[in-house]
Amino acid sequence: MSRVIVIGAGVGGLAVAARLAAQGHAVALHERAATHGGKLGTYERDGFAFDTGPSLLTLPQVLDELFADTGGPAGLDVVPVDPICAYRFADGTRLDMPHDPADVPAALDAALGPGSGAAWEALYRRSGRLWDLVGDTVLRRPFDGPRDLLRLSHRLRDLREVAPWRSLAGLGRAALPDPRLRTWFNRYATYSGSDPRRTPSVLSVTPYVEQRFGAWYVRGGLRTVGDALLARCRDLGVEVYLGSEVAEVRTERGRATGVRLADGTTLRADLVVCNADASVLYERLLTGPEAARPRRTLRRAPRSLAGFVLLLALDGRVPGPAHRVWFPADHDAEFDATLGRRPAPVADPTIYVHAPDDPALRPDDASEGWFVLVNAPPHDPGRGVDWDVAGLRERYADHVLATLATRGEDVRGRLRWREIRTPADLERDTGAPGGAIYGTASHGARAAMLRPANRAPVDGLYLVGGSAHPGGGLPLVLLSAGIVAGLIGPARHPSGRDDPAHRDPDHRDPDHRDPDRSGAARSAPRPRPAA
Repeated sequence: MSRVIVIGAGVGGLAVAARLAAQGHAVALHERAATHGGKLGTYERDGFAFDTGPSLLTLPQVLDELFADTGGPAGLDVVPVDPICAYRFADGTRLDMPHDPADVPAALDAALGPGSGAAWEALYRRSGRLWDLVGDTVLRRPFDGPRDLLRLSHRLRDLREVAPWRSLAGLGRAALPDPRLRTWFNRYATYSGSDPRRTPSVLSVTPYVEQRFGAWYVRGGLRTVGDALLARCRDLGVEVYLGSEVAEVRTERGRATGVRLADGTTLRADLVVCNADASVLYERLLTGPEAARPRRTLRRAPRSLAGFVLLLALDGRVPGPAHRVWFPADHDAEFDATLGRRPAPVADPTIYVHAPDDPALRPDDASEGWFVLVNAPPHDPGRGVDWDVAGLRERYADHVLATLATRGEDVRGRLRWREIRTPADLERDTGAPGGAIYGTASHGARAAMLRPANRAPVDGLYLVGGSAHPGGGLPLVLLSAGIVAGLIGPARHPSGRDDPAHRDPDHRDPDHRDPDRSGAARSAPRPRPAA
């Protein structure tokens, strides 16, 4: 039975820990923070609860597969979101995007004028062909380099479908005549933290997936997904240590042999899986010559978008769609500010609001909580925006609320309190460099499909999570866990049979220190296991 250490209890770390434990491995998971979930966070105050990370679930079947493969349903209450989102354009146009893709063309015609539905339907069909090409071939398999991309496009027709030479924005200009429809289409580049003018057109599968498979919400908030993953890990015997920071991945003769904790404790393992950001792994945790090449590659890659967040506790409840987006007059200016050469807080940002009608998230029916997000440049005091400059967060929060008011949604008179989260806060809370939500941006012809590989250039070391292949967002992170579990494979008995030890929850290697029920270590002081 292999001993596996997983670094990080984000969604990717929890998911891969559960899969590996179900495959018969002995798994220990170490998380630097005091809680689990990573970017799938939550904030609670005065009876209000907010998801501080993802607020929509797409490809719910990927989550179902994970729990089915590791012991059965999690009991999550997953419900459709309809409309998926209410969009408001700078000219006052309103577009409520239906959950059912069959209803989308008529909704587009009604909001944007005749012909808009047909234009999108043609692009939707094209994106469906592209999804058939890349869905299983790319997103569910290891993808280690340019040779894999060439194998994907071994036929000229396939290469035309992927169209690596065309940007998402370029595809929109060619296929969608209405500028408002193009603005809506370009927004999907931000799902990977990228600029649509530099994002490959293969990302057109994103709106296709959202419409084809629907948008979903988990009652109680999406944080419950992280709670369910932690519970599944515990059920499978995973040892989870919170407040346990890994300072180094240990190697011998080109192979990972364990980790060194920040307190100096060295833990041996047969395999190591890293759920920390890939740049953290290659810049800080892995210091040998094997890290030099991926380190250089990541240093050249641009960081993804970050986010500036307001959590608003509001008096009164105003019925409306759970997801709302207000677009600015100049969408390009937003990307120039966030991902350009001179980054700055966006003067006229796209404003996204998540306002779920969920009694579990509010203290009473005379109030509601809003999660407000605007795209922001990463925290970079040396070369970009220093989000810790005194007064900046308060001034920009005021600016965002004033901008929302000019667009017809003034909530300042209803405000009980607000909590501000900047990219600097996300960096401190989750370890994401600069608070970049998706690690690196998907810019360039190959970037969307050539993120850091799941198999590191050190034997026995693997990467999982949004900074590695296949990318960020809940479903892709869950898929990355499946890829890594597949690369490692089931535990094997020395005879070649499946190792029966995983059927005995009390089986432990005598050299592997194990927490007792009280959380104290039997052989040495250890970090406190999760409650």
